Amino acid sequence: MQAIETFPTTDNVANLQLDASGNLRHLLTLEGLEKDLLVGLLDDAQKFVTHPGDATARSQSLAGRTVANLFFEASTRTRASFDLAGKRLGADVLNLDVNTSSRKKGESILDMIYTLQAMQVDVMVVRDASAGVPAYIARHVNDYVSILNAGEAEVSHPTQGLLDLLTIRQHKGSFEDLTVAIVGDIAHSRVARSTGQGLHTLGVGELRLISPPVLAPDAGEMPYARLFDNLEQGLRDADVVIALRIQRERIGNLDGIPGIDEYFANYGISTERMQLAKPGAIVMHPGPMNRGIEIESVLADSPASVITQQVANGVAVRMAVLERVCRSMGRH
Repeated sequence: MQAIETFPTTDNVANLQLDASGNLRHLLTLEGLEKDLLVGLLDDAQKFVTHPGDATARSQSLAGRTVANLFFEASTRTRASFDLAGKRLGADVLNLDVNTSSRKKGESILDMIYTLQAMQVDVMVVRDASAGVPAYIARHVNDYVSILNAGEAEVSHPTQGLLDLLTIRQHKGSFEDLTVAIVGDIAHSRVARSTGQGLHTLGVGELRLISPPVLAPDAGEMPYARLFDNLEQGLRDADVVIALRIQRERIGNLDGIPGIDEYFANYGISTERMQLAKPGAIVMHPGPMNRGIEIESVLADSPASVITQQVANGVAVRMAVLERVCRSMGRH
């Protein structure tokens, strides 16, 4: 029988991210990163944004570098985004197919990482359903290798958080006077955690987390946010509304979520409910959307929706992060 790998989680993941000079070496979480660093990454990403609907600007700043995308959990948007980001910076990009990987055949994750190091891979983009994997790898790689977290269990998704922040800033400017409402399955959402951490660091006026009680975060987990179980109350006078995807299997299998129709009736974002938000409020979603469950289809395609802009910004953000970590690496 194949042994099951375990990956220790600790509370000092943020301490792994900076090198001795204070430069970003790994991106594992937004928690603990300084405001100036987050703003700098958003500024860098904005430089890659061209006109809406156009591809991001291109560069050869990563020419000669190699980026490996290690997606041990299924992904479409994030994987494609990192792939395009690396190529648009001139890097060589390796996409590892999890279905044929040596790890699935029984090789340990560190043996796989050491193999990629021997192939002179500079950046490893890691997505895994197990908590602790990106930090575990970061603790074992050579000094010239950077690890980027592309989604970790229910714990963290830092580049999604950054692209959400960038999208909000593009539409609303500063964060200090904003009310941002995140709606849906907060308890299991790495997006809510990363975006919430980033908003807190950037000084958002008020962060609201709206969910059925059974999908609320643990008490004290996000002390900087206000918790609501009533959608109308939580949406009132919000500047930004972020709907989260809910796993269909949780609907009907958890107390308080008896079915799809009931979920949408109580927590779905609709055009009518958006009238409770401030005039000019924007609606966001990390994707993929369950139309008619988390968000009304008409609203998702309306002028208030910036969902496709989030996708475009994802490439720019990942370009900025790749460029930043490569700038601090000292490969010889």
